[in-house]
Amino acid sequence: MNKLAPLFVIIGAALWGVDGIILRPSLYVISVPLVVFIETSAAVLIMTPFFLKEFAKLKEFDAKDWLAFFAVAVFGGAVGTMAITKALFFVSYVNLSIVVLIQKLQPVFAISLAAVLLKERLPRNFFYWGSTAVIGAYLMTFGFKLPMMDTGDKTAIAALFALIATISFAVSTVFSKRALKNVEFKLGTYLRFLFTAIVMMLIVGSTEGFSGIGSINNNQWLIFILIVFSTGAPAIFMYYYGLMRITASAATICELAFPLTAVILEYLVYDKLLDLAQWLGVLVLLLGIIMVSRIQSNKIA
Repeated sequence: MNKLAPLFVIIGAALWGVDGIILRPSLYVISVPLVVFIETSAAVLIMTPFFLKEFAKLKEFDAKDWLAFFAVAVFGGAVGTMAITKALFFVSYVNLSIVVLIQKLQPVFAISLAAVLLKERLPRNFFYWGSTAVIGAYLMTFGFKLPMMDTGDKTAIAALFALIATISFAVSTVFSKRALKNVEFKLGTYLRFLFTAIVMMLIVGSTEGFSGIGSINNNQWLIFILIVFSTGAPAIFMYYYGLMRITASAATICELAFPLTAVILEYLVYDKLLDLAQWLGVLVLLLGIIMVSRIQSNKIA
């Protein structure tokens, strides 16, 4: 089963692509912090009855364990999610070019952080195929052209939020690997949502307050429910299962399945046809992800 670990990370990341293209756009009229608070809190409410007996294990946590989960909640659950959502809101979910481009930098940050913080040492061919995946991701999104910079005055702001999200998710990937050192992936998933919900409750409570919940309509509540039961908790469950069995560096390359899914869904849902160069990028990205997965599978075989 360990050889399939990269596949679980890829599936989890692909579900995030579904979230960004199909589900989350319907929530754009709700404030970003409130969106993140509701989706994480709903997941916690649903999962808590199943993990009450697991709380005893928390007594075994040391300071580094608590710090790791807190870092995951702050960077991945709160800052990263809010920043990427805000970046997409600025470009109205229409021109994703600059946001998606900066998202491709995540492996650079994650691999660097993994080497520094986790002391991960990787074979030379990992960097070759990792770079291949990043190049493929760029071609898939832009072909042989430069990114479109036609979002007006909001381009720079969207780019800033996208960069914040990219660095935050990279930090979260590395700390998630550390957080799962002394806990199984199921409890790790629950703690990730629990810590994030607490952080977001403090953020929303100290800024805009919770009055906006009353204006959420039935269709938007349905979207929240779909997120919780598909691209939310289940995606993180699969992602953490895979992450426990591969390096953080390999995981961040597998996460490029997110933009791959997003581009394909944009074509299927919004009829945005990819050109020949972009389809070449799809193939190059898939090749890079597959080869990185094989390197990791051979390492743990």
